[in-house]
Formats: sequence, C-alpha cells, structure tokens
Amino acid sequence: MRVIVESSPEQVARMAATFVAALVRKKPTCVLGLATGSTPLGLYRELIRLHREEGLDFSRVTSFNLDEYVGLAPSHPQSYRYFMQHNFFQHINIDQRNTHVPDGRALDFEAHAEQYERRIKDEGGIDLQVLGIGSDGHIAFNEPGSSLGSRTRLKTLTSETVRDNARFFNDPAEVPRLAVTMGVGTILESRRCLLLACGRHKAEAIRATVEGPVTAQVTASALQLHRDVIAVVDEDAASSLYRREYYCEVEQSQQALQAGKLKFGA
Repeated sequence: MRVIVESSPEQVARMAATFVAALVRKKPTCVLGLATGSTPLGLYRELIRLHREEGLDFSRVTSFNLDEYVGLAPSHPQSYRYFMQHNFFQHINIDQRNTHVPDGRALDFEAHAEQYERRIKDEGGIDLQVLGIGSDGHIAFNEPGSSLGSRTRLKTLTSETVRDNARFFNDPAEVPRLAVTMGVGTILESRRCLLLACGRHKAEAIRATVEGPVTAQVTASALQLHRDVIAVVDEDAASSLYRREYYCEVEQSQQALQAGKLKFGA
C-alpha cells in the first residue's frame, strides 16, 4: 500500500484529484467508483475546478457509488444520490445516464444488489475506487464483522456509524439503520483503490488499516490484499502510524523516480 501524507485536508484533496484526473485523461471511458462524505467532498470540489479551469472531460466516464441509505428517496437531502448530484454530477459534464447509485427504495433488495453487481461487470469493472473510512475502520457500509468476500447487499448499520452520521440529520432518530452497500469483495475487484482520510479521529482506523492484521473487524484492512492501493491522508490521520517516517521516505523516492531525479550508485 502506498501511503502519502499531506499537510492538510486541502492538500489531500488536491493529491487525490491528480490520480483521478490522470486516469480520466488517459482513459476517457474509465469507470470510477465513488464515495460520499466530508472527506471525498474536497476531492469533488477539486475535480470540478479541474473541469472548469482545465477542461477535464467526464463526458464518457461511468460511475458507480458505494452505497445508499435504505428508505430515502433520491430527492431526500441526506440521500447519497442527492449528495452526488448536488456536490459533483451537476457541476461536470458527465452523462447522468452513466451515474449509478444503489436504490435505497428497491422492492427486492437481493435482486437489486445482483443487478448492481452485473452492471459493474457489464461496464468492464471499476478502474479506480474512491474510498473514505469510518472511525472503526469500515469501508463503504461494510461494518465490523462483514465478510471480506462480501458482495453488494443489504447491511445493518452499527450504533457507532449511526452516531457518526447523525450530524448530517436534524434528528438522530432520522438516521436510517439499513443501507445497500458494495461488499468488500466487490471493492477489492477494482483495479486501483484510492483511500482518503483526514482528522485525528481517523488515526487509529488508518493505523489498523495499514499496519494491523487483516481482519473482518476492520474491513478496510482487507485493502492490504489488493495489488494497487494509494492511501492519501493528512498529518492528523497519519499521527498513529508506527512507520510514518518510512512511508514519507518511500514517497520521496517515488517522486524522485517519476521526476527522473533518483540517483543510483556508480
């Protein structure tokens, strides 16, 4: 796992956007896996800027979101479809027909989940999956104890996740207790994963993800098994990493290599 430590959330967003933009430019028909939340929000703002100021073209891009609350209509202000529409999709030139978010009001969730998986496969799979991380180390809504081979399905949210998300609702009682989410196995099939984290409250989750054992109790730790993961975190989120200094040294070497400035022995 490549770990990049940036000085601030703003720098995390800028760095993350360079990876997304590079893919979109290299492969205009790429498939992006997208996440919601306060951390990816900075990434989307930077991508909007790149679209407006540098002409980053999303017209042939397809997207699949990780999850959606059960019971919320797409027009509900706290639904993830609403979040993506108002914070990203409507500000770029992506074809709305190519944006996919799980349906939180499906009549048959098992059939809908199977269809969602089939759509991803029909598009050739996800090229780059953007991920946030919960304070307990979960990715998407794959709560602690989720199977590391799980697929898109209905999932009951933990009380901790409900508390974390209550700040977005007027009344904590309004927070849904169920969600439709991509599974850990689905996420691991992405060609590249881009994990973002900011804030000291994410520090232990990042340490467990990067340096802890692979365990279903920290579903993000399954990313250790993936062949291409980039974790972009700010100083606070990196504060509990035991080998933080080494990760920074590796990144310095990576940057020097890319710039053609890496010196080898005589």
